Amino acid sequence: MQALIQNVEQKFRELFNEEPMLVRSPGRINLIGEHTDYNEGFVLPASIDRAIYFALSPRNDGQCRFFANDLNDEYQCRVDELTKSGKGWPNYLCGVVDQIKKLGYAIPGFNCVFGGNIPIASGLSSSAAIEAGLAYALNNMFHFHLNELSLVKIAQKAENEFVGVQCGIMDQLINIYGRERKVLKLDCRTLEHEYYPFERDDLQLVLCDTRVHRELAASEYNLRRLQCEAGVEALRKYDVNIRSLRDVNIDFLKAHQKELSPVIYKRCKYVIEENERVLAACQDLQREDYGTFGQRMFASHAGLRDEYEVSCAELDVLVEKATKIDGVLGARMMGAGFGGCTINLVQQAALDNFYREMNRAYKDSMQRDLLFYPTQIEAGTSKINVQLIEA
Repeated sequence: MQALIQNVEQKFRELFNEEPMLVRSPGRINLIGEHTDYNEGFVLPASIDRAIYFALSPRNDGQCRFFANDLNDEYQCRVDELTKSGKGWPNYLCGVVDQIKKLGYAIPGFNCVFGGNIPIASGLSSSAAIEAGLAYALNNMFHFHLNELSLVKIAQKAENEFVGVQCGIMDQLINIYGRERKVLKLDCRTLEHEYYPFERDDLQLVLCDTRVHRELAASEYNLRRLQCEAGVEALRKYDVNIRSLRDVNIDFLKAHQKELSPVIYKRCKYVIEENERVLAACQDLQREDYGTFGQRMFASHAGLRDEYEVSCAELDVLVEKATKIDGVLGARMMGAGFGGCTINLVQQAALDNFYREMNRAYKDSMQRDLLFYPTQIEAGTSKINVQLIEA
């Protein structure tokens, strides 16, 4: 981590010959609660030790100068002339500037170098880390006095309106609100949230990256949203108070099963049961019952595979193998699906065997090596003390 920050800071000094402000903006995991966010349900994310690091300084000429250290690529624009870039990556940053401007705040210009160790396209929310990290940094540097929720909404709207991706709010919110050794239960309808302990030193969260890119994810994600909305529309005929699947319990769904197509029924059943799993999982954490918590992770994956149908062969191989390894308490696919990572809860004493057996199974089935990311739960976006880095 120290080397990553130093690389970003060193590049900044090389380019701009100034003292930067430094900011750390983490990636995120979601322990349970998948595809529930856009159904106004519950999720259980945490901010992690992989992060994007920013070095920034103010300008007074209306210019924004960006340097993506990992891509060795630069981009500059004027605050008053923000347009989408064909390069792609600048849009996550320009979108934040655009949203702050729309709120009536004046940005006089700035220099920015960023880089980090969040894997791209693995479902760890590198885009939210870039957006929320820059929003936080500009708020601090220019003393806008925006509150945390305002920063979250700026980051989300940057992706919705400038980048053009209709993401929910979970990724940006946990980036700002994350706490060390805590997971956050988020109510995606009200944005009310509550922290739960995740503090067992004898357990390790490990992400297994399939290295499969999620070509199907965007189109199937949109289709699942439409299918859930169709279910709500059909069920609302029997209860006008139903606004989303959040308002439906499993008994009500089963009572009206004949009014739904088999596919719509399966989609609704998964979402309703996943919401119940999130709430029950929070109680498991309160009791420090990580064994039962892990069983809910396995159940979540089964629902995503069989009822929501967003898994793929690579993800299923990994979860199936994890169920057979001693010391693995739970595993499931994480994210939109059709690739990306599984998240695994593993006893520390079993880690070496876990890595060996999982890689062997994946190589035998898919003829490629598996990537592992052991993960710690750390705090959300924050400033970095320059003196501590140089010490």
